[in-house]
Amino acid sequence: MFQQWRRRRAIARIASGDGSALRPFRIWQLLSRSLMHLDLATTEGTARYSVDVRQWKTDENGYVMVHLYRNGLHHAASRTPALFPVDGGTIEVATSAFGLKRCHYVADDGITHQLSPDPRSAEGRRARFEHRSPGLSRAVGALSIMALLVGVALLLQQIAIPILQIPPIAEQIGPVEPLVRLPLWLTITLGIAAAAGSTERALRLRYHWLLDAAGN
Repeated sequence: MFQQWRRRRAIARIASGDGSALRPFRIWQLLSRSLMHLDLATTEGTARYSVDVRQWKTDENGYVMVHLYRNGLHHAASRTPALFPVDGGTIEVATSAFGLKRCHYVADDGITHQLSPDPRSAEGRRARFEHRSPGLSRAVGALSIMALLVGVALLLQQIAIPILQIPPIAEQIGPVEPLVRLPLWLTITLGIAAAAGSTERALRLRYHWLLDAAGN
């Protein structure tokens, strides 16, 4: 029931497109724009749907906007998380602070698959790197997870220490000191590494609520 309510709300947020043409992807938009494509068979032939997300452009309430194009023309728009009914199913889009975390086509029969990134986009370049160097790609992905795990561990320490120092608790377990004390420069470096890790994972549309949210 909750999922149906969320679906109805997402559909109610959809605004009609203005028919403007999809602008080509530019090299300077690598860090600020995501562009994904989907080719669907229709009764009239094949329709190309394009999802255009400008990460740093928000509406008046601070929500990231998603624009849907059909055959190169602006078809619809919605804030995230967005859901667009299309031929034979729906396109679902969700974002995080680091980029896309979901951009999938869900067919009416329940089959789901991810949209294809534009070759010129950062997601497209990351997918090409994975195709050309799968071993190195897996290593980069593992480093991203390691950076985020370190971030989660440091966050848990920051949360636990003040709690364990509350007088009634401290009386029971004794004095508690941080397991790790880091210099400021290393703390900043690890923070940057965690942000880079989440950004790299977003280029592959990977997201975990604990790693990518708490790890930064």
